[in-house]
Amino acid sequence: MTEPSEAQVLSEVLASPVVQAPMAGGASGPALVAAVSEAGVTGFLAAGYKPAARMREEIERTRKATSRPFGMNLFMPSHDRVDEAAVAAYRERLVPEAERLGVELGAAGDRSDDWDAKIADLLADPPAIVGFTFGCPDPEVLAAFREKGVITIVTVTSVPEAHTATVAGAGALCVQGKEAGGHSGTFTDAGDTPLRELLPAVRAATDLPLLAAGGLATGAHVAEALALGADAAQLGTAFLRCPESGASAVHKAALADPRFTETAMTRAFSGRFARGLVNRFMSEHSAYAPVAYPDVHYLTAPLRKAAAARGDADAVNLWAGESFRLAVDAPAAEVAARLLDELAAAAQ
Repeated sequence: MTEPSEAQVLSEVLASPVVQAPMAGGASGPALVAAVSEAGVTGFLAAGYKPAARMREEIERTRKATSRPFGMNLFMPSHDRVDEAAVAAYRERLVPEAERLGVELGAAGDRSDDWDAKIADLLADPPAIVGFTFGCPDPEVLAAFREKGVITIVTVTSVPEAHTATVAGAGALCVQGKEAGGHSGTFTDAGDTPLRELLPAVRAATDLPLLAAGGLATGAHVAEALALGADAAQLGTAFLRCPESGASAVHKAALADPRFTETAMTRAFSGRFARGLVNRFMSEHSAYAPVAYPDVHYLTAPLRKAAAARGDADAVNLWAGESFRLAVDAPAAEVAARLLDELAAAAQ
């Protein structure tokens, strides 16, 4: 009896070709993941910025809310070669921001994102899918999950990255175009290839199942991605305004605020390129932010927290993909149902 292909294994786990993207920082928590999973869209938790114990807590909360398969996404440890002088200069630049918000700038923290503890925890009791962003794990890690029957997904933003992940033993690839909201999942710097160009190129380079990501917000978008070679499509910003989303109130409101008209890539908030709504903080500080992740993330964390609490949309990161205007304020189950209905209509 022949072994099932990676694509067959993935299709058996995914509820549909629509996947809710992992969004670090609290947006894709247990409430959102359980809601979309129950509605026929496979949800993803995000372990980025969280210790292993909190990651496990979110897995257990999600399991109590749904019996459907779901995924967990991890950030790879940072290997940025940090220019301490550049970080110090950026800190000095942000002092007035801290004074205005009445907080102290953050201190440096763990650069591994609790990687070893998270891997050990997940291998002991894994969800159905484990994804990785900001690089590719060692082949031994991917093999260990495969032996547990877990599907692994590595985010890639270029054909060379896809080749690296394929050779390392990834079970599937998340092909992320430059249109995607939040952090670019590239191994090194910002991915700069549009999804509709990148997806066919990666499809030609590997036989692994592909999840398309980047500016997708409708069922028609999903259908287009499938026609270009994807096995499924991953949407994040489309779910940000849902009541089950853990995004801040100021973030949700900004997505519908006519004052914000465009998105751009910036290192201003974390030291690594991410796409968000262009606001004052981004405009004033992007040109000065060093390549230093997660050092800048820790530095700006108190600013972002204080700005969100105040409802100050001009001083907080407002991650969003290029199709952010299509996000609606509706229950996650309704958004999921609409996407699936639109996909079915597009397939006719």
